[in-house]
Amino acid sequence: MWLAVGGFVLAVAALAWALTLSQRIAQTQQEMARRTADTLAEVAAARHAATQAESVSQELATRLGVAELRLSEVSLQRSQLEDLMLSVSRSRDDSLVQDIESALRLAMQQSQLTGSAQPLISALLGAEQRIERAAQPRLNPVQRAIARDVERLRAAELADVPALVNRIDAMLRQVDDWPLRNAPLSVHLAQMPAGEPAKTPEPAPEPTPEPAPAADERGLVERQWARFNAWRIGVTERWWHQFIAATADLIRVSRIDQPEAALLAPEQSYILRENIKMKLLSARLALLGRQLDTARADVLTTRGLVLRFFDDSSPSVRLALQGLSQLHADILQESVPLPDETLGALAVAASGR
Repeated sequence: MWLAVGGFVLAVAALAWALTLSQRIAQTQQEMARRTADTLAEVAAARHAATQAESVSQELATRLGVAELRLSEVSLQRSQLEDLMLSVSRSRDDSLVQDIESALRLAMQQSQLTGSAQPLISALLGAEQRIERAAQPRLNPVQRAIARDVERLRAAELADVPALVNRIDAMLRQVDDWPLRNAPLSVHLAQMPAGEPAKTPEPAPEPTPEPAPAADERGLVERQWARFNAWRIGVTERWWHQFIAATADLIRVSRIDQPEAALLAPEQSYILRENIKMKLLSARLALLGRQLDTARADVLTTRGLVLRFFDDSSPSVRLALQGLSQLHADILQESVPLPDETLGALAVAASGR
C-alpha cells in the first residue's frame, strides 16, 4: 500500500513536474517564438535599412560621380579661364609693346627729318608712362632701357636748326647794308656819326667900310685897298675851304689785296649781293633738308665772298664775318642717336623671354 501511495505520490509529483516542465517548455517556446519574431522583425528592418542604405549609397555614389564630373569640368574651366586670362594679359602686353615700338619708329623718322631729338624724347617719355600704368613686371627692363636712352639723347649735342635758320634770315636782311671795298665814299659817310655833318671852316667876317676922313684922301684909298685885299683873301680862303670840304671824300687811298674787288662795277655789285643771298638761301634750304655738309659749304663760300669783296674795316662787315664763322662752327654733322637699348628690350619682351 505504501508502495502504491508512494507510486501515486511519485506519479503525482512526476505529473506535476511534467506539467511544470511542459509549462516551462511552453513559456520557453513562446519566448523563443516571440524572440524569433522580434529577430525576424529586426532582420526585416535591418534588411530594409540595408536596402535603403544601399540605395542611399548608390545615390551617394551617383552624386559623388556627378560631383567628381562637375569638379573635373570646373577644374577644366578654371584652367581654361586661367589660360585665357594669361593669353589676354600677354596679348595686351604684346599690343602695348607693338604700339610702343611703332610710336618709337615714327618718332625716329620725325627726328631724322627735323634733326631734333625732341620727338624721340617725347615718344620715349610717353612709352615710360604707359608702362608705369600697365604695371607689368616683365616690362621693367624696357622701362630701364627707356631711362638710359632718354639720358643719352638729352646729352647729345645736335644742331639747333630753327635757331640757325633764324640767324641766316637775319643775315639775309643785312646783305644790302654791307659796304664794298671799292666804295670808300659810302663807307666814310656810313661810318660818320649820325647827325654830324662835315665840318667846314667858319668864313671870315666881311669887313665893314668905315667912314674915311675927308682930310686925307690918299690914306683913305690905301685903307680901302687894304680892306678890299682882306675881303678878297677871306672870300678866297672861304671858297677854298668849302672846296676842300666838298672834295675831301672823293679821293681816298687804301690797300686792296684783291684786284677783282677794286675792279667790281656797280651793276656787278648788285649781282654779287644777290649771289650772296642765294648762297645763304641755299644754306637755309640745306639746313631744313638736313644736308649739313651742303649748308656748311654754302656758309663757307659766303664768308669767302664777303671777305674778298666787302670792306672788313666796317663794323657791319666784321659782325657778318664773325656770324658766318660761328654759323659754320654751329652746324654740326652729328646725327640723332637711336634708342637701340629700348628697341632691344622691346624685342625681348615681345618674344616672351
